[in-house]
Amino acid sequence: MLTLAEIAEEPLVLTHHLDLSSGARVVFRPLTHADCERLACFLEGLSPESRRLSTFGGYGIVAARELCDAIARYDKLRLVLEEVPSSRIVGLLELGLALTPSDIARYGEAGIDLTELTDCRFGPTLADDYQGRGVGTLALPLIRDVARKLGRTRIILWGGVLADNARAIRYYEKNGFRPVGAFVGTNGSLSLDMMLDLRPMP
Repeated sequence: MLTLAEIAEEPLVLTHHLDLSSGARVVFRPLTHADCERLACFLEGLSPESRRLSTFGGYGIVAARELCDAIARYDKLRLVLEEVPSSRIVGLLELGLALTPSDIARYGEAGIDLTELTDCRFGPTLADDYQGRGVGTLALPLIRDVARKLGRTRIILWGGVLADNARAIRYYEKNGFRPVGAFVGTNGSLSLDMMLDLRPMP
């Protein structure tokens, strides 16, 4: 089983190349300390709508520096999608290995017992010009593989998915996530919990 420290020491263990139908090519790899400025450009370039759907603590160099400084220090693995040959970051894919009490409570009400031994959280964000181009579908099998290498057998959505985000819901359903329940977030918005089971079907 891989550890976050091992991944930070040898990022190539999770590095892959993806070819889009448009002919574009992107690299799927772990976030590194050298990515700080490029990550800041990615965050700054997100539109207001993308920021509504994927919230971060900030959208500039300070937030990017915090994310890079957190590499292998806490419970999160962050991967990026890097455009070739520009080296521009066009996606940030987050896996959280710790669960929040609210996650555990909501899923418990739905009859699902979450545990940090088997479950992780997933949250993807794509640059506006890369949304709807199929890169998320190409990246998801790699996310499944990463979760398995980290010893996880189920993936839940990080903070759920907003109920009015029809495109994201279709994407998750197409890729094997099933709805678990609905909840109202702290901002009053309705969101859906969804889960992907990585275990073989009986």
